Amino acid sequence: MSRVLVTGGSGFIGGHCILELLAERHYVRTTIRNIAREGEVRETLAKAGAEDPGDRLVFIEADLTSDEGWDEAVEGCDYVLHVASPFPASTPANEDELIVPARDGALRVLRAARDAHVKRVVLTSSYAAIGYGAPARKAPFTEADWTNLNAPDIQPYTKSKTIAERAAWDFIEREGHGLELCVINPVGVFGPVLSKDYSTSILIVQRLMDGSVPGCPRISFGVVDVRDVADLHIRAMRHPAAAGQRFLAVAGHFVTIRDIARMLKRVLGDAARRVPTWEIPDFVVRFIARFDPQVRQIVPELGKTPNALNEKARTVLGWSPRSSEEAVVDTARSLIAIGLLKP
Repeated sequence: MSRVLVTGGSGFIGGHCILELLAERHYVRTTIRNIAREGEVRETLAKAGAEDPGDRLVFIEADLTSDEGWDEAVEGCDYVLHVASPFPASTPANEDELIVPARDGALRVLRAARDAHVKRVVLTSSYAAIGYGAPARKAPFTEADWTNLNAPDIQPYTKSKTIAERAAWDFIEREGHGLELCVINPVGVFGPVLSKDYSTSILIVQRLMDGSVPGCPRISFGVVDVRDVADLHIRAMRHPAAAGQRFLAVAGHFVTIRDIARMLKRVLGDAARRVPTWEIPDFVVRFIARFDPQVRQIVPELGKTPNALNEKARTVLGWSPRSSEEAVVDTARSLIAIGLLKP
């Protein structure tokens, strides 16, 4: 079995990557920013069904903003899944709070991996690096597309993911010296929550289930289950054809928030009684955004109907994701199970 480093082991995607790697009997090393959280993360993995990994799971303290710890983290590893990256629920006052750690952190990991003779790094990027800043179009976005950072209303998170991925490809071309890179570009990541550390996408389901939003803003986005994102990372890690490639991680056609609300009500019944299905007019969303930083981020996407394809991941890597409905419903069920919804 291989020795694999997963950065950001306390995170949503990172945790699921660790679970799948351990289930396949790999040796896993993972980074967390504060080593004091090791016990908490181990407990979370155990509650999610992981058997006691013994010495097959090792924790290293490392931060994207510092050089310390990365050489130790990658030493002796065959592969690196670089999952860690900042994704706040609201827009920071200074966009560099996102851009700098995302870009510099990716470069730190790549340099350390190259110097340790790691075979391949799988980088978690985002659909944010593919499908933003383009004129309205009917054609779905693919891995050949790149976000236009010169377009108006590009958000800091979108910039951070695009700049970080561009920097990673540039590094491989100029300084990689044989290190292989593969990039995964997920859309909104849903699915079973393991702890309070989950993706910002989960807030959509949480706020709908809590009834803390009056209705459904008129925006569309892609959905993918976190278990399938982890599976795609590991397929990309070991498949020979994945080197030098990007792969969109999306379950199917894009959905609206209203679609998600209807999924929840249809499947969960009374448990979703507080979920609103009324579509909020755009002018109301813009008014709410003046007071709610989380809503402010979605204003540029109001009324747009993008789409993206997963054909490349299916044909090259044999990837077969769950449906959007299963990902959304399992998100809600996990929020209920671990007590993350209002009474």
